[in-house]
Amino acid sequence: METVPVTTIDAYIAGFPENVQELLQQVRATVRSAAPNAEEAISYGMPTLKLNGNLVHFAAFKNHIGFYPAPQGLDAFKEELAGYKGAKGSVQFPLDQPLPLDLIARITKYRVEQNLVNVKKKPLAKPR
Repeated sequence: METVPVTTIDAYIAGFPENVQELLQQVRATVRSAAPNAEEAISYGMPTLKLNGNLVHFAAFKNHIGFYPAPQGLDAFKEELAGYKGAKGSVQFPLDQPLPLDLIARITKYRVEQNLVNVKKKPLAKPR
């Protein structure tokens, strides 16, 4: 039996047990509030917010919620994230602990600022 890839964040969240759905909705509301002009999408099979490129991704796993704000989004908050497992570009928030929603919001706002600055730095295309 072939699985159909999800195409909306609602469908992604609906595929998890109720307790995990609640955590995913908390992350979703937090990142949406921190980046109100961002578009929601599914990218790399994960809920994603985009604003002049990818801002953040998040996903549920067996024991954690993964949060992916790109490496520079983590570097700026290294000390506050020190208590969590992670890898380059990702951090894991255990399912059995309260989510650090304030920290997630601040990281998302940081990524919005970065993406807006990066757009200003890009040279304009020359007219033909």
